[in-house]
Amino acid sequence: MKKKQLLPIISNLDLWIASVSLAVLILLTLWGVVMRYLFSRPLTWLEEVQLFCMVWIVFASGGAAFRTKSHVAIEMVVEMFPKTVQKVIAILIDIIVVFSLGYLFVRSIGYIQLFLRSGRSTSMLAIPYWFIYGIVPLSCIDMLISYFLTEYRPAVAVQEAN
Repeated sequence: MKKKQLLPIISNLDLWIASVSLAVLILLTLWGVVMRYLFSRPLTWLEEVQLFCMVWIVFASGGAAFRTKSHVAIEMVVEMFPKTVQKVIAILIDIIVVFSLGYLFVRSIGYIQLFLRSGRSTSMLAIPYWFIYGIVPLSCIDMLISYFLTEYRPAVAVQEAN
């Protein structure tokens, strides 16, 4: 595969992971409903896979949400202020984003270490909890990179053009 073909796949890997997780979640949930109500044979392990899928959907899609500016924002209020105040608010937002994602990153590493030490896993399928929640620190890094690329890459392109 050529480099130009591979780059969009790698740069949207988080979106692919979230999409596959969502598809698996939908299909398995539908199958679980059919098994429970049509055949009276509930899938006892389904809840564990649903938990896994939900965690991976939420955290894998975070970086893509930053890249597409899909997070909730109150731009209308910020745009009412003068440009200098808008710049200060943008810096404060940057600090809050970095602090929040950094805090989540550090805390998630601690939880993953705890899961690794304890060897804790799900009861039916024995999926290790470190694997289920292992996406969290990776997604924090992805979200930070996506946030700053989205926020400052257009400004760099504009400066280069001038």
